[in-house]
Amino acid sequence: MKILTEIKRIAVLGAGLMGHGICQVAVQNGGYEVNLRDVEQRFIDNGFQMIKNSLQKFQSKGQLTEAQVAEILNRIHPTLDLKGAVSNADLIIEAVPENVELKKATFKETDQYAPSHAIIASNTSSISITELGTATSRSEKVCGMHFFNPPQLMKLVEVIKGAKTSDETTQTVLDVAHKMGKETVLVKKDCPGFIVNRVLIPALNEAVALYWEGIADRDDIDKAVKLGLNWPMGPLMLLDYVGADTTLAVAEVLEKELDPKFHPCQGLKQMVKAQLLGRKTGKGFYDWTQK
Repeated sequence: MKILTEIKRIAVLGAGLMGHGICQVAVQNGGYEVNLRDVEQRFIDNGFQMIKNSLQKFQSKGQLTEAQVAEILNRIHPTLDLKGAVSNADLIIEAVPENVELKKATFKETDQYAPSHAIIASNTSSISITELGTATSRSEKVCGMHFFNPPQLMKLVEVIKGAKTSDETTQTVLDVAHKMGKETVLVKKDCPGFIVNRVLIPALNEAVALYWEGIADRDDIDKAVKLGLNWPMGPLMLLDYVGADTTLAVAEVLEKELDPKFHPCQGLKQMVKAQLLGRKTGKGFYDWTQK
């Protein structure tokens, strides 16, 4: 077996909901230097502020000292320059919005500037890793590295092999995830939704259908699943965390790529049209405008 690539510096592309959290765990738990890149300064500023807020929570609980917080922040290098972000990185983790054309364009540009040894991983929750790999000249060094929200707290990372992903690439990414303090599962074949979302999205979709058809109230649906299936939170509250738009996007991919049985219910589509997306817009099944 080839010697695994040594990962010293990571580039995270996207400072949003997932990207800032991935950046934080890479530095805080993994001890890596991280270049954090986004397309507008306000996204960088917002992501950096969310990292600061999260670290201050750890500090207030006595889990980090003030000096440790300062050291973590010093190892994050924010930038608007894609070339500058990836040209010295050993691993690039893409966390841009869940849009296949945007992701492919990002992969293509990243491939031009990244060192030849660098691995490009995607935090996609549903898009084909094999397809993303075709946008590059290094399909064997492309894989999925799917974190869960919020990355600072959720222990799981799904590592997904594309059709051409090498064993060395897969093992390197598994090792990095472990160094970040994560538990991993390996998705051996590139399939839409991977493991978690292939099981979760139909469950969330059915919960919306129950509510929309007037079969039960919101609180009783969430209570039933929490107590009956031992979930830590109910499906409608979880949907508000995930986002109705993200849930719909994944359901549509599953329906198109796998089976009509994944067809999203009318209620989910209506919520997205009404911009009742959950936490990110302030309202979904719950009101998030009041803390």
